[in-house]
Amino acid sequence: MRQKITWTQYRPLLWMLAIPVLNIFYGIQNRPGPQTYSLSTSWDEHIPFVPEFIVPYIVWYPFIVLTMIFLFRRRPSVYYRTLLALCLGLVICYMIYFFFQTTVARPDIEGSGLFDTLVRIIYWTDMPYNCFPSIHVLTSCLMHRSSFVFRARTRHFIRFTAAAIILSTLFVKQHVIADLLAGWLVAVFTYWIAGGILASWANRKLLNKRRQEQA
Repeated sequence: MRQKITWTQYRPLLWMLAIPVLNIFYGIQNRPGPQTYSLSTSWDEHIPFVPEFIVPYIVWYPFIVLTMIFLFRRRPSVYYRTLLALCLGLVICYMIYFFFQTTVARPDIEGSGLFDTLVRIIYWTDMPYNCFPSIHVLTSCLMHRSSFVFRARTRHFIRFTAAAIILSTLFVKQHVIADLLAGWLVAVFTYWIAGGILASWANRKLLNKRRQEQA
């Protein structure tokens, strides 16, 4: 059953500002380090470049924000867990980028259509580093995991969009298969850790309350 939320209770959404603050480190690290690695395999080489997939890739930005807002409206406890998992995941990703910087070879864009132009813009604004694990995959997997709180139609839409975003990272040549697998593993790990942290905090809060009542 959905919890009722008043307008004044929307202030916890401000915790989402932690995401752009953490993303400062993305820009700092999005450059070649002393040694840069490629995790591309023969399987990745057989994946075609499909510029139309730039649409779900770009949709990722509002998708994450809107899903988090609706999670908060639907079930605040899941919102907190997802946000904490997301922030922990970003920290883990940035640590990996620092010690193990990877890159992805990008194709030459020859077309002049709308989708090709959008790909050029993404390539221009986002250097081909900070690839392993994929943050697009990390966050999309978290939205997919937390969508269980919604009704079937909304849940299916979120999961379909998340899947399209994950696939887009391969078809626009922003990531390789290893990046996807690592992003998924980080999502699973941080969602589990976040659940344990919040449960421990809630139990401690309840224990302190009982002690105060008995005093």
